[in-house]
Amino acid sequence: MSALRAKPLAIFLGIALLLPIGAHAAGLPAFTSTPAAGGGTQYSLNLQTLLFMTVLTFLPAMILMMSAFTRIVIVLSLLKQALGTTTVPPSQVIVGLSLFLTFFVMSPVLDKVNDVAVKPLMSDQINLTQALEAGAGPLKTFMMHQTRKDDLALFVRISGHKALATPQDVPLSLLVPAFVTSELKTAFQIGFIIFIPFLIIDMVVATVLMSMGMMMLSPVTVSFPIKLMLFVLVNGWDLIIGSLVQSFVR
Repeated sequence: MSALRAKPLAIFLGIALLLPIGAHAAGLPAFTSTPAAGGGTQYSLNLQTLLFMTVLTFLPAMILMMSAFTRIVIVLSLLKQALGTTTVPPSQVIVGLSLFLTFFVMSPVLDKVNDVAVKPLMSDQINLTQALEAGAGPLKTFMMHQTRKDDLALFVRISGHKALATPQDVPLSLLVPAFVTSELKTAFQIGFIIFIPFLIIDMVVATVLMSMGMMMLSPVTVSFPIKLMLFVLVNGWDLIIGSLVQSFVR
């Protein structure tokens, strides 16, 4: 993944954290802030550096909670359990594949963030606050498309937030937990579908072994190579990865 796409990810996945931090830090004597045109505020370079370093600290959590990573890594982990493997593929491979698939899925969003926020910020067309607000738009659009209405309504009701007129009015403090909840539901639904054919194989093998009187032979010992063979024959990796990526297309 190019550095151009990684940079907007590092900057704009922390929108919810940057603005409150900037509001508190602007009052410190070591930092300066000056009014900008249109009622905005222009922060000093030192404060911008502080905010950027703060985002890097929370970057792993942001990738987990505000991107496609959660759904992908859960589905691949459930696939590993359905196959009956304990160490193959290793957990590092699962996480690494999930991370690169996340960058693949999120690349259109990162391109939009780069066009509307990073490039104007680097060319001094907008200030940091305006860039953060502009960069939050594509990210919120992606999360809204993957969030169930009932999950979002749950957090709106719990928080006591006023009724939301449009999707653009949803704050990240409500959208992020609703998005994660929806991703967990979707991942478990996909995992259930993946488990069904492997469960059938286990049941058939156990029934055949019992009917043959082979009580001492573990069904897993026989069903495991059968599941591996069938998974390879149907080109299982392409089916799983292709379905995962297409599940984010709206």
